[in-house]
Amino acid sequence: MATRLQEHYEQTVRSELREEFGYENVMQIPKLQKIVINMGVGEASQDRKKIDGAIQDMTKIGGQKPVVTKAKNSIAGFKLREGMTVGTKVTLRRDRMFEFLDRLVNVALPRVRDFRGLNDKSFDGNGNFAMGIKEQIVFPEIDYDQVDQVRGMDIIICTNAKTDAEAKALLEGFNMPFSK
Repeated sequence: MATRLQEHYEQTVRSELREEFGYENVMQIPKLQKIVINMGVGEASQDRKKIDGAIQDMTKIGGQKPVVTKAKNSIAGFKLREGMTVGTKVTLRRDRMFEFLDRLVNVALPRVRDFRGLNDKSFDGNGNFAMGIKEQIVFPEIDYDQVDQVRGMDIIICTNAKTDAEAKALLEGFNMPFSK
């Protein structure tokens, strides 16, 4: 069973991209590979219970259990030792990836205060797009009354596009609201 956004990609976006960039082979057409959601919880190094709220929020947002990330290096200035808990992350693929992107574009981003569009300079040169959200409460799955602390998150959308222009065209096909 394909999701709504996946069907839109198959029926509309692929043909538009093929026409725009003149691909000869259907395998050259860019597609989404994965979406990684990362939530840093620096306070978790001092208080172990802080990570539990982040894990609950990430589970609701991503639809699967997140991985707890640990510090790779010790940093004295941050009172951080190697192996301490510093955040959570979720890697979404296939149906969950398309469902999340659909919710992100159509529900969460319109709920962000003072939203003027995404920066189109946030591509990495290899067709991947990164963005940050300042608060997790823009997602409808999160109940505001049960949030212990407002946290931000990084969202990285990985594509197999060769250039940033191809990746931007792909994401615009999914109605990503880039600033003009």
